[in-house]
Amino acid sequence: MKENTGASMKKYVKSSIALFMILLVASCGSRESGQLIGVLDRPSWKGINPYGMVYIPSGTLHIGTGDQDVRMTMIHRSKSISIQGFYMDDTEITNNEYRQFVQWVRDSVAHNIMGNMTEDDNGNEMIDWDIEVDYEDESLEEMYYPEEQRIMGRKEFDPSKMVFTYKWYDWKRAAHDKDRFNRSKYVMEDQTEIYPDEMVWVRDFTYSYNEPMTRQYYTHPAFDDYPVVGVTWKMANAFNYWRTLLWNKYAEDGVMSEDFRLPTETEWEYASRGGHDFAPFPWGGYYLRNAKGCLLANFKPGRGNYPEDGGLYTVKADAYFPNDYGLFNMSGNAAEWTQSAFYENTYSFSHDLNPTITYNAKEDDSEAMKRKVVKGGSWKDVGHYLQTNVRHWEYQDTAKSYIGFRSALTFLGRSMNDFK
Repeated sequence: MKENTGASMKKYVKSSIALFMILLVASCGSRESGQLIGVLDRPSWKGINPYGMVYIPSGTLHIGTGDQDVRMTMIHRSKSISIQGFYMDDTEITNNEYRQFVQWVRDSVAHNIMGNMTEDDNGNEMIDWDIEVDYEDESLEEMYYPEEQRIMGRKEFDPSKMVFTYKWYDWKRAAHDKDRFNRSKYVMEDQTEIYPDEMVWVRDFTYSYNEPMTRQYYTHPAFDDYPVVGVTWKMANAFNYWRTLLWNKYAEDGVMSEDFRLPTETEWEYASRGGHDFAPFPWGGYYLRNAKGCLLANFKPGRGNYPEDGGLYTVKADAYFPNDYGLFNMSGNAAEWTQSAFYENTYSFSHDLNPTITYNAKEDDSEAMKRKVVKGGSWKDVGHYLQTNVRHWEYQDTAKSYIGFRSALTFLGRSMNDFK
């Protein structure tokens, strides 16, 4: 009897194992088991923390002119808007940070001249960055000024050779076209010289001796940590395209973040107030001096007393105290490019959710179409332009000795910091 029982148990175990194997084979490659559980092989996303940037939480902002300026109330109408969370550089882009971009473009031009190319896994031709560039090579002579243009015999690179080609996708045009799946129609391309225009220090000021700044401001190590100026709106966009390429090259698991870009006009204003709605200045108060009488930003106090605030021209990008978001020099030092196109009555028709007007003006467009919003005021401006709500503009292809920029990056998802 015991033997029969033991034999039955063995048969039962064998049958169970066989049934389990059949079920395992049947379910192989189908982990869903009939349930809606989403795709399981997706990469993880833990968020990012870009070096040199601070997080600006989502929130609301009142923009426009208040009752204090009756003349402008019908143009800059007051309205409440909402802004999505984003990252922003804690300082303006400095000379040395921008130099990293310039040298990358310089090296890429040299590699192309010397034919230092390779192919990736998809057969696309690309630069072989493992090869070191020998700038003494005779084939690279075309990158330098010719001898008759050299000053004191110095062998210097010709900035006109440093041209960067970048592309972007015109999402707004594609969204309003039924044939948006033909992406080639909306892939835009631009080429721009990216070396800062050092002549702005002379050109911007008539009957004024600023030649030493032209010769030294961008190149001398004394100014490495000062904001880069002499860059156009297009050059700032080219920098952000390159910065995105650099960032994505080291992306974990190949997961890309959003692109680096210029902040919109309203993002800039929202960030500049440091979380204090209606604040006229980044430090929150109504005055340009603190209780001790010290000036709180780098601008033009009084009538021509440039050095009173501690800086004759620009100062280091992290000078003065930051606002409550940790952002330095949102007013003064260098005024800053924004992504937004400038129209006098923008507030009258812009949306109340992440409002901005973007327009990539073509060469043959009218001058009025090439205006971009500039915010913050600069070292050469009077105190009025330092106010967070003041709007100004400049042409997108124009460089100035008092306009720089900083980058922004849209936050993906919702941060716990957004909860009150």
